[in-house]
Amino acid sequence: MSTEHAHDDRDAVVVAIVVTHRRPDELAKSLDAVCSQSRRPDHLIVVDNDHDDRVRDLVDGQPIPTTYLGSRRNLGGAGGFALGMLYALSQGADWIWLADDDGRPGDAEVLATLLACAERHHLAEVSPMICNLDHPEKLAFPLRRGLSWRRRVDELLVESALPDLMPGISHLFNGALFRAETLEAIGVPDLRLFIRGDETELHRRLLRSGLPFGTCLQAVYLHPCGTEEFKPILGGRMHAQYPDNASKRFFTYRNRGYLQAQPGMRKLLLQEWLRFGWYFLISRRDPAGFGEWIRLRRLGRRERFGRAEQRDG
Repeated sequence: MSTEHAHDDRDAVVVAIVVTHRRPDELAKSLDAVCSQSRRPDHLIVVDNDHDDRVRDLVDGQPIPTTYLGSRRNLGGAGGFALGMLYALSQGADWIWLADDDGRPGDAEVLATLLACAERHHLAEVSPMICNLDHPEKLAFPLRRGLSWRRRVDELLVESALPDLMPGISHLFNGALFRAETLEAIGVPDLRLFIRGDETELHRRLLRSGLPFGTCLQAVYLHPCGTEEFKPILGGRMHAQYPDNASKRFFTYRNRGYLQAQPGMRKLLLQEWLRFGWYFLISRRDPAGFGEWIRLRRLGRRERFGRAEQRDG
């Protein structure tokens, strides 16, 4: 990122965006942590995918300036963040800080730490480590490094060549901090993806843009454990994602079919077929499940983005 676009933290306008859907109790905890930062956001935008008056009242009661964007159509995480980002940009944000309704910053210094890290390393985007809400010494999501998976914070700290940053690695929605110019360069999340894969697709664009980004090893965002969907195969050397219900599997597999047809993602195709073929045919002994996986991938590859279940025609 060119230093001509760098903003002094004292003058920069930081807008926090939280997307929520039918989780007011969890949202209250998230908003409390966001608004209690030592370097408070200058403005808070909450995108409510259920247009719930209880959420509006909760947002109105926050101690910083707020905007409630209630949507009468569920836009999913992808559309919710896209709406919030575009509104923040239209209001003159210099930095955009993302959060969700079931996670929260790990302490009151997260935003200040991310801003300092981004300025120190001239980053276009910086994310905190995403740690397990119940066991903060563990990562909320497994991180693959080559053929190895990292599941603990200490594994990242030991592996990193820099004391405060892992360059080129980021989770983009849980506590991620973007420069406004970065979103102008890479765009906002793709509404068509709704849920699942929207973060990966935005990460693909960020990676292909050539802009510098990374994970700050001095900041933590707490999130419920997300490892249960990743089923070990080949003695734990590889994993296959298998969500716990049909709706999540629909969006996960369909969207991955789309993603892996895009430039920068096609190199993963062979590994994808090997992993899921092994998981469904060897581990689960579920040929019908493998057939459904193939069908959903085909929908994504053909860009059939309806939200209801579809059949090939």
